[in-house]
Amino acid sequence: MTHSLILPMAAQVAYAAFLYVLLTVARAPAIWGIGRRADGSNPFGVFEPRISANLSNQFEWPLLFFAACLALLPHPPSPVALALAWLFVAGRIAHGIVQILTRNVRLRGLVFTINFLAVLGLWVVVLRTRG
Repeated sequence: MTHSLILPMAAQVAYAAFLYVLLTVARAPAIWGIGRRADGSNPFGVFEPRISANLSNQFEWPLLFFAACLALLPHPPSPVALALAWLFVAGRIAHGIVQILTRNVRLRGLVFTINFLAVLGLWVVVLRTRG
């Protein structure tokens, strides 16, 4: 039987993989000439640096998410841990949408707060489980 925390971890990995694909598509006009506008410009040029930045973000705070989930794997998953893990994944996706499609830094900060608190909550669960 698969441990329930594996699923949100896999979802986070799938999201990062999706961002790699999205970045490849966004860079295709500049790198391979595929999808270039008639004037030679990249129609995704405005989004490429935002996608790249969001992909880089997947190797920052999410590492603490994975560490907390791995620390909890030897134990039966609590409903709180599962809810926090899925909240984190949903928050990462929402953060990506805001970061890639808008320049609204305030909204991005608010959405990031969801991720931040979800991971802190997971670490509280880790400490209570270990303590």
